[in-house]
Amino acid sequence: MMRRVHAPVPAAVAFVVLLVTSVLVPLLSGCAPRRGSADGPIVVWVQMDPDEKARFDRNLEAWRAAHPDEKVDVLTFDTENLRQQFQTQAAAGAGPDLVFGPSDQVGPLSLVRLLRPLDTTLPAGFFDRFVPASLDTLDGHLWQAPDQLGNHLMLLYNRKLVPVPPTTHAELVATGRRLTARAGKPDATYGFVLNTSEPYWLAPYLGGFGGWVLDGSRKPTLDTPAMVAALRYLKSLRDEAGIMPREADYQVAETLFKEGRAAMIVNGPWAIGGYRSAGIDLGVAPLPRLPNGNWPQPMIASKGYSISVNVPEAKLPRVVELVTYLTGDEAQRRDVAKLGFFPSSAAAFGDSSLLADPVLAGAREALGRGRRMPVVPEMRVVWDAMRPNLQDVMNGAKTPEHAAADMQATATAQITALAE
Repeated sequence: MMRRVHAPVPAAVAFVVLLVTSVLVPLLSGCAPRRGSADGPIVVWVQMDPDEKARFDRNLEAWRAAHPDEKVDVLTFDTENLRQQFQTQAAAGAGPDLVFGPSDQVGPLSLVRLLRPLDTTLPAGFFDRFVPASLDTLDGHLWQAPDQLGNHLMLLYNRKLVPVPPTTHAELVATGRRLTARAGKPDATYGFVLNTSEPYWLAPYLGGFGGWVLDGSRKPTLDTPAMVAALRYLKSLRDEAGIMPREADYQVAETLFKEGRAAMIVNGPWAIGGYRSAGIDLGVAPLPRLPNGNWPQPMIASKGYSISVNVPEAKLPRVVELVTYLTGDEAQRRDVAKLGFFPSSAAAFGDSSLLADPVLAGAREALGRGRRMPVVPEMRVVWDAMRPNLQDVMNGAKTPEHAAADMQATATAQITALAE
């Protein structure tokens, strides 16, 4: 799953750790090709959910059938371990040839020159076949070849409980109150649930109230009236509207919805397959309008393949050929409807048959409300600054005003430290 859940490691510390660990003995040495070695298998490290990994395996099986002499070794990691292990090994001249994950890993990895710029590595015209919204340019280069587009938060609802999704704040509260009972009790049911521990779930509301996380100069813009309004709004859904549980991280929200004890949840396309497997009669819609009449603006991101700087020139054509296949139309169309995200290939993205599924049609509408997530290195700092302050607001330790000011101060100090 491309879930935007990050371990609470300050970004400034993470980059210092990178410099320290570059002198350590690399881990997983059996899967770590050394710089200059053109032989051996193509090594791929991926961050994928089980369903996503199963699709990858089917694509790889098709590749191997056409390339019987080619060997590909694959290791799976969660988001944080993927980035940290890659940083450690690549800085020591080792690590995988390809790394697959969310687009926001591009910032820190390109900053420390661990990735090849793909616009000069892949053949001319390679990126012409992609949906422009799936491509992220950083410092004048493309660092990732995307195989999917989405990662946006939306309203997922149980159609047995909510036949028609709410489109406004007033409708959300009215529907939520009707379906909330015995709040706080072990057998409670809730109209609405949302992960209130991670800032990725705060971001759509920040955008809807007219704010954003960074300005055009990549400076934090967190201490704003929009951030205060977004924090106050999330807290009000629980404390004033009374439609949410007192505490809800990702796992709590997920469990309540899968068990039919929450009628509506804010989550991303990565969750669609699991909810269907759990027997939920699933509907998908954009997040309802806010009290100010604006739509929330969920962040949109891609996932894709980046090529390590350590891939030797003699091996590079083999790696490029594999990337070309894995991001091609055939590979992108495989199981895409089942998984719930959208292909990054323009031809596959425009396939009208995808929208025959009402769930995917709702997800596409929600996608249109979103805004591209910055892939700059500063985003790691921003997430780390927002996370504890969001949690402090939800547990009553800080006011929204205090939290917004602390977010800004922390992010500014850490970004300054990175530049020194």
